[in-house]
Amino acid sequence: MSPTRMASEHKWIYITSIVVLVGLAIAGLLTYTQQRATNKAYAKANQLNDALVAKGFRPFNVNNIAQLLGTNGGSVCADPNSSLRRGLWLTQLANGAGGPGMRPIIADQRILQAGAEVVRVYCPDKLDAYQRKIDDLKTGNTVRG
Repeated sequence: MSPTRMASEHKWIYITSIVVLVGLAIAGLLTYTQQRATNKAYAKANQLNDALVAKGFRPFNVNNIAQLLGTNGGSVCADPNSSLRRGLWLTQLANGAGGPGMRPIIADQRILQAGAEVVRVYCPDKLDAYQRKIDDLKTGNTVRG
């Protein structure tokens, strides 16, 4: 059997090996990129959790923070100072009643500062505008313990 005939008979083995190696390289690259993003999300989640604990909050589940806010703050940092987001946010600072019974409340300063801490960790470039918005609100010491 001649060497050229033997090489042509095993050509499919070489082609299959190359395709498998390229596929494994692509899968490895994608896995590495995803793991790097996951590590960054957990690092930011730990940073936020530590900052909130330092302000007197109970520790949060870091897995939940990482999944919710990811690496870029998710919807919190999309546009934290937009009129729509502010309107929705102020609606949430109410007594919980629906319809005509709904009344604004005096929010606790710690709750507002927790929101500012999220912005500080995930989108610090938007913190000054956000801080000005929450400084305009009437707050008090309304949460016990």
